[in-house]
Amino acid sequence: MKNIFLKEDTFVFINRINKLTPDAKALWGKMSVSQMLAHCNVSYEMVYEDIHKKPNNFMKLILKLFIKNKVVNDTPYTRNSPTAPQFIVKDERSFEIEKNRLINYLIKTQELGADAFEGKESHSFGKLTSKEWNNMFAKHLEHHLTQFGV
Repeated sequence: MKNIFLKEDTFVFINRINKLTPDAKALWGKMSVSQMLAHCNVSYEMVYEDIHKKPNNFMKLILKLFIKNKVVNDTPYTRNSPTAPQFIVKDERSFEIEKNRLINYLIKTQELGADAFEGKESHSFGKLTSKEWNNMFAKHLEHHLTQFGV
């Protein structure tokens, strides 16, 4: 798995993102390429922006017990995996805006580095190790860039 905290690996993701075009078609799933980019941005919005409602304590416990390991382990996602409601993007988005946002989030995350994420509180799962943060970010990007053939 790529390491989003390493400059070289981050630029591999950025180069793949830059290969996307506004009319790229998914190999599976229902999202447009712009919606996919916006969907990928949600992971970073939950770290850097205060725009998503945090789950209550009961829901956070459920997420930690039943979902966390699937999200933070290094096993790739399967096609058409279920999507959490806050990650569903129904409206059409600007390809260029979402692409640039995602690239900027990747660069910011890489520049902050693994140490900034060690023990950092997740929006939904509590404190995570930097390896868990990496797995969550990297495998999500890998899944959706592969979905769009790049």
